[in-house]
Amino acid sequence: MKRMHNPVHLVLGDDEFLAERATKEIIADVGPNAEVATLRASEVTEGEIAQATSPSLFAEDRIVVVKNTELAGKEPTATLLQACVDPAPGMTMIIQHTGGGRQKQMVPKFQKIAQTHQVNALKERDRHAWVAKEFQRHGARPTPDVVAAVLESVGSDLRELASAVSQLVADTEGEITVAAVRDYYTGVAEVAGFDIADQAILGRADRALASTRRALQLGTSPVAIAAALARKVGDIAKLHGVRGNPDQLAKQVGMHPYVAKKTMQVARQWSSASITEAVIIVADLDAEVKGQGGDIEFAVENAVRQIAELAS
Repeated sequence: MKRMHNPVHLVLGDDEFLAERATKEIIADVGPNAEVATLRASEVTEGEIAQATSPSLFAEDRIVVVKNTELAGKEPTATLLQACVDPAPGMTMIIQHTGGGRQKQMVPKFQKIAQTHQVNALKERDRHAWVAKEFQRHGARPTPDVVAAVLESVGSDLRELASAVSQLVADTEGEITVAAVRDYYTGVAEVAGFDIADQAILGRADRALASTRRALQLGTSPVAIAAALARKVGDIAKLHGVRGNPDQLAKQVGMHPYVAKKTMQVARQWSSASITEAVIIVADLDAEVKGQGGDIEFAVENAVRQIAELAS
């Protein structure tokens, strides 16, 4: 019989996905043959808790998962605490508690006797590291820009992020690039546009123009390229000459902290006059690609070249 050091576990925090994951990991550690009973503390009586946690003659390993402990009544909570103080042989107790609710004052008592698993909702600044670790869980080691691309594409929901990471690793066999992320979530046209814009704002004129011509030949919409250029130039304009903590600045301008830091680095090679000129260029391009005259593909190539020259 496999036993862990402490058969009592307190899953403490308000993130539902992290609580589910922690609970599943504890159950897996006990073993596949353990009998699992799940109780909702807000709905059970002290008698039902006592019955569920009493010794059994039939199962060597048993697991009792108690959810919503913060909503339990006073008497059921006292019975549950007593069961945790002296668990029956072969019993593993998993107590889920958000840390708030009517039984908030009981948390320290459970912590004294249980192994605590913190599952609080992540702060914005912690999500980048969490996604990187999620990739590592699947045997992949992504670059920071890949992690940032996932966050930009998927959002902040941890359940969706975990699913996205798992799918990306499976589909790419662990060889994950920014282009792969963007291709998966935003479509080929937008991917090409972002790649072209990235090259242009870094002053890589030859590469940016070659990518532009290839993208147009393959059917990428000029509108997608123009939109990507406008977004990149706009980001540089927002952060040019700005000093301060990238995390705080990111919140002010609505960017992910990693993207803000990277954009600030690129913006340093731009002058105020160049940025003003670039803003005019992308505005003129926007008008042209939306049907206000001229050879659209030539206009796109010309704008890419001009922006790259301004950056160099």
